[in-house]
Amino acid sequence: MTRNPIRGLATLLVAGSMVLLSACSGSTAGSTPSASALPSLDPSKQTTITFMEAMSSGAQQAALKKMTADFEAQHPNVTVQLQEQPNYGALQTKITAQVAANSAPTIAQVYENWADELSSSNVIVPLDEYVASSKDYKDFYSGIQADMKLRDGKNWMWPFNKSVVVQYYNESLVPKAPATWGEFAQTAKSVSKNGVVALSIDPGSETSPAGGTALFEILAESFGTPVFAKDGTPQFDSDAAKKALNYLVDLKKSNALALGTNYPGQTALGNQTGAFDVSSVASYPFNQKAVGGKFVMGVAPLPAGTAKTANQLAGTNIAMFSSADDQQKAAAWAYMQFLTSPAEMAYWASQTGYLPVVKTAMDEQAMKDYLAKNPWVGDVVKQLDTATPLPPVSYVNKASGALSTAISSAVNGTASVDDALAQAQAAGKKAASES
Repeated sequence: MTRNPIRGLATLLVAGSMVLLSACSGSTAGSTPSASALPSLDPSKQTTITFMEAMSSGAQQAALKKMTADFEAQHPNVTVQLQEQPNYGALQTKITAQVAANSAPTIAQVYENWADELSSSNVIVPLDEYVASSKDYKDFYSGIQADMKLRDGKNWMWPFNKSVVVQYYNESLVPKAPATWGEFAQTAKSVSKNGVVALSIDPGSETSPAGGTALFEILAESFGTPVFAKDGTPQFDSDAAKKALNYLVDLKKSNALALGTNYPGQTALGNQTGAFDVSSVASYPFNQKAVGGKFVMGVAPLPAGTAKTANQLAGTNIAMFSSADDQQKAAAWAYMQFLTSPAEMAYWASQTGYLPVVKTAMDEQAMKDYLAKNPWVGDVVKQLDTATPLPPVSYVNKASGALSTAISSAVNGTASVDDALAQAQAAGKKAASES
């Protein structure tokens, strides 16, 4: 089952990175074409492109297959082969292996930190001139536009399945969603009784940080300081980070927080042993299934912190690989634009729970119908203008893995907040220096 648990998985393996570098050394691929030199699709030629992706089950799989079939119907000379992978970890491994074997796909889903590695090896194509030719780009949400770029300021990615974090709650226990993190803590403590522990999270591990770590990162930013500076420098021992971790420790001491694995918040919410689940908007259909109509499940934007309302932009983008020929690049670009067109984004969002990346999708009838049934989406989608992703640096998940360890240690009482974050900061700086 493919999920978007707020964040990506581990960074590209070191061995994979070396393979990418050696496979592309001396290559001139990756140079940006001028606007007039963009490849054009010849309708008289049959072209096959491959899209390596991880939308391999449920509504995501069905929606992508339909959208692809609709594109092929409009472009009868283009065949799109969907190369499904069971999850993002398998996707990352497969991309690395096929690049090493000189058989890269035409396009693939990628996280920002993967794109950082791939771009430095000239494996993927910069998209500035492609983006300049897009009629829909101007209507992308601001946060989406920023997420398409890497540290060099160039567009290397095109958006696809994007999400932010929301709070799901049992309206029988929580009649109204908390508006601030202070209110959230008060509510969580008050409902944690009679077998209910308000919130369960999974921090993940040193090698695979998960949703609990993302929650901590959001808390730190909402309290004043992101855990990463804009250039990717770890800021794990800031006062805001300490406040965020103390917040979680206090919830645990009040029996309002539990640590678990494999979407524990969703499981507890569905079993009525939890009051909240703080997770991706893309978890909506999965949470609905877990709840199974036993109670009314509320959904709301995240609470505000003492400094700001923070959120984390998640999900993948699409990268185009340099090894594709001009016809394949032209066909891929047509397909990429089709996927993010207002009508297709409205359909995608209404079927999967992901958010539309283009504002004009909100005017489509499919989206209006979806909003009528899920009015909370109208408030949540606005956060695509302000939500920020983790920095697009290759070491980001390795550094975040140190935070996963710190969260578990402090919440479980095996280390103080200050000591846990000091160790995480040292590990994060080491990961950055070794990248």
